[in-house]
Amino acid sequence: MTQPTHSRREDLLTAALHAAERGWHVFPLRPGTKRPALHGEATCPGTGPCADGHRKWEQRATTDADRIRATWTHAPYNVGIATGPSGLLVVDLDMPKLNSSADTPNGVTTFTALCERTGHPVPDTYRTRTASGGQHLYFTAPHGVRLANTAGTIAPLVDSRAWGGYVVAAGSTTPAGSYEAVSGSVAAPVPSWLLSILKPAPKPVQAPSMAVTAQSRRYADTALANETRTVSGAQRGEREAKLFAAARALGRFIAWGDLPRARVEAALQEAGEAAGLSASQCRSTLRSALNWSIAHNPQRRTTA
Repeated sequence: MTQPTHSRREDLLTAALHAAERGWHVFPLRPGTKRPALHGEATCPGTGPCADGHRKWEQRATTDADRIRATWTHAPYNVGIATGPSGLLVVDLDMPKLNSSADTPNGVTTFTALCERTGHPVPDTYRTRTASGGQHLYFTAPHGVRLANTAGTIAPLVDSRAWGGYVVAAGSTTPAGSYEAVSGSVAAPVPSWLLSILKPAPKPVQAPSMAVTAQSRRYADTALANETRTVSGAQRGEREAKLFAAARALGRFIAWGDLPRARVEAALQEAGEAAGLSASQCRSTLRSALNWSIAHNPQRRTTA
């Protein structure tokens, strides 16, 4: 029997208020969907919250109980949580697509394997089951670090939501199923090993518009030596994370033309194996980290 609309609205209002009590900024999603219910920029009336200019869902998400009650009196909106303003990092452990191979591991399996490889337990934190059967792991983000959304940076079918992203809160329902809390009562701080994977690679202050100089190559050589030393001396439980961070840091020198990729890969492969990682672990970690770093660091322009 279908739940009456009034009862559904009350349940969803309660879910929104519970999230706000945790300090999480919420906003309405269209009933039965994962899409924001707020108007877009093209249809912005320029009144109310948008009187001084269009405000997107991330800006309009709130913890104000009166605003939440007023919004949820109109319809049984699902509940969206804006992760950035809420100080959250949510790890999304997704399910394989319908056209995937039958033996494709899901995000939970992949993330568990990553934790085992890095010598860490699966984090004990607030966790929800998604409508598709995946899971969301909620973490509190550190102050002073602005994390962005990622897709596949951590591992296949393991994404993350931070600034610019949102998740569907427990208590919401779609045709595929419901979102419900399954474990943990509080969001734990994001583990340091996971943070080292997600922190943005440092950007250059300004890429010089000149030929690469001998000085810049010496700096790159020094960086390679330092990162290699750090990886080879890494202790159990931090080896893969340090290898990943080193590759992310050195990838920019490849993009700028200061270091050849083959040299970086060979040096970090040797250092990772010296620290106790398997050859296959090193290759997989280096490939994903270097590809990401090279793609996110623009090449230097040189003058003729």
